Amino acid sequence: MAGPNVSFATPTPVVNGDSNGYVQVTSDRIIVGVDFGTTYSGVAAAYSATPDDIEIIKTWPGGNGITSDKVPTEIAYETTELPANTNNTITPEQGGGARSTVQRIKWGFQFKPEEPRLRCIKLFLDRNQKLPHFVSPLDTAAHLRSCDRTVMDAVSDYLGQIYTHTMETLNRRYGESFMAMTKVEFVLTVPAVWSDSAKNATLQAAEKAGMGKKHELRLISEPEAAMLHALKTVQPHNLKVGDNFVICDAGGGTVDLIAYKITQLSPLRVEESAVGTGGLCGSAFLNYRFEEHVKERLGTDRYIHMRNKKPKTWMMGLKYFEEFVKRNYNEEENQEVNVPFPGLPDDEEAGIDSGFMVMSSQQVKAIFDPVIDEVLKLLDGQVDAIRTKGDTVSGIILVGGFGQSNHLYNRLKSHFNTAASPAYAEKDEQQVQVQQHEHPSVEVIQPLYAWTAVVRGAVIRGLDDSMVSSRRSRLHYGTSYATVFDETKHDIADRYWSPLWERWMVSDRMQWHIAKNTAISPETPISFHYTRNFMPHQSLIVTDELIACGSDTAPSARTKTLSTVCTLRTDLGAVPQELFTKLKTSKGAEFLNLDFELVMRIQSADLVFELRVGGVGYGVVQAEFH
Repeated sequence: MAGPNVSFATPTPVVNGDSNGYVQVTSDRIIVGVDFGTTYSGVAAAYSATPDDIEIIKTWPGGNGITSDKVPTEIAYETTELPANTNNTITPEQGGGARSTVQRIKWGFQFKPEEPRLRCIKLFLDRNQKLPHFVSPLDTAAHLRSCDRTVMDAVSDYLGQIYTHTMETLNRRYGESFMAMTKVEFVLTVPAVWSDSAKNATLQAAEKAGMGKKHELRLISEPEAAMLHALKTVQPHNLKVGDNFVICDAGGGTVDLIAYKITQLSPLRVEESAVGTGGLCGSAFLNYRFEEHVKERLGTDRYIHMRNKKPKTWMMGLKYFEEFVKRNYNEEENQEVNVPFPGLPDDEEAGIDSGFMVMSSQQVKAIFDPVIDEVLKLLDGQVDAIRTKGDTVSGIILVGGFGQSNHLYNRLKSHFNTAASPAYAEKDEQQVQVQQHEHPSVEVIQPLYAWTAVVRGAVIRGLDDSMVSSRRSRLHYGTSYATVFDETKHDIADRYWSPLWERWMVSDRMQWHIAKNTAISPETPISFHYTRNFMPHQSLIVTDELIACGSDTAPSARTKTLSTVCTLRTDLGAVPQELFTKLKTSKGAEFLNLDFELVMRIQSADLVFELRVGGVGYGVVQAEFH
């Protein structure tokens, strides 16, 4: 296999030796960004001493030396009797179960066209998200059962291959001695619209894959990462405080949108100005519609015969559609497209001529338009959310693999109505200024490196995590509590008697600590106050639930419509005994009381909790996500 096609600048580490021959590890870091995508995944890295040199890993196992900015997010397990245990082999001791065989992992580019494999496994991590109609949960479950794996196993195994290949690449480029002295940090991207549980599942899978065992591992939302890269490519003198930009990360499976407002120019600082939205309308849906078009042209029987008996013929046509038609189709040119299907006999009625399927411009447009219509609906919603607050949208930044599409770009232009020449400028890129009705003009930008914008932005986040000053809460977050019964407020059927407080109480009242769409800064934690009573010898390990509500108005009492984000497990045994208050009931029963806080920090894509008593921290709180 050819070496990875990267050109990392070789660093010269500053190392100090002492009289005993010990070596002090350099304070510099290598930041690795990982874009775990629905259909393709990518990796980028940078050395902290040369932060502008962000390099993309371009050569992958099974690629036969052909370079690609990304690798297919595909994995399969090949059962073999061989006893050899290589880096991509699962033994029974590693969780494969009691068996005499071993499993070899195949991933990325290592498949022949006809070989079965798991696709779109990322989408199964979030049960709240709908699956695209061309992804069968039954087929996926059957495939996983046949190799005794779960979705989490498959995701972790795939990320494990990404991790191993990345570390091999870094060792080859920097040298093993330098790598042994240099801290490596990973920044992993996740969709903005994912649930907290799905984000945590991704984090756990990445940790199991090796990214969090010896390294610091963080999450960042995909559109936020894209924004970090994209805004750096816009000419700085054209940005101004108050500008709002909508980031449209159009990928293979999903399209994610988030809006940001510039709050400071030097250094550049932004805040999230509208809650992120997203949907299943990525470019993989174009592939599905292309397949349906070919099936209709050939007829079901001939189509199935080609897929089963001539898989290379089908893969050549699909590859051409993916690499050329999807990116370069331009309705304005009104040109027909010739998709190669070598070996298919001429058929005038089906439009097959000399091994090519001839597609008119209108036929290609019919494949694109329903998918693009969904993207435009999402964009309209995001733009309207900003305008209803009295703000203007200065630009729409189009990134991701689907974001490279000429037709998607041109549809945006016609949707918003072309206006005068734009005020913004970026070198060597497509851009146009558009206007909708009476609203001010909006600039649409396709940055350089649109396909790798997310993974480049992940590296930027690792190098500088202070660019985003605040983000928007996508949900109401709160906790339930018990309070003294009040007949003017509470139903008498809900009351219960507390032998310690010696009062009638009601439980399951809701206190909402964070309102939906509230601006939240990672520097400003949110505190949940609790008071707990303990009988002698009672366990000091307590559990509480973080509850979420997606409705615009949150209820005052807990209902079945609310969802539990996670269960917080707090060990109060670390708190000094003198901080507990000794109390007695009227009957002389002694008990302890403690007032404490659970402090939550909301970052780009994860939640972190800490126990505090009297303003002093007593450790991290364990969160079990549901």
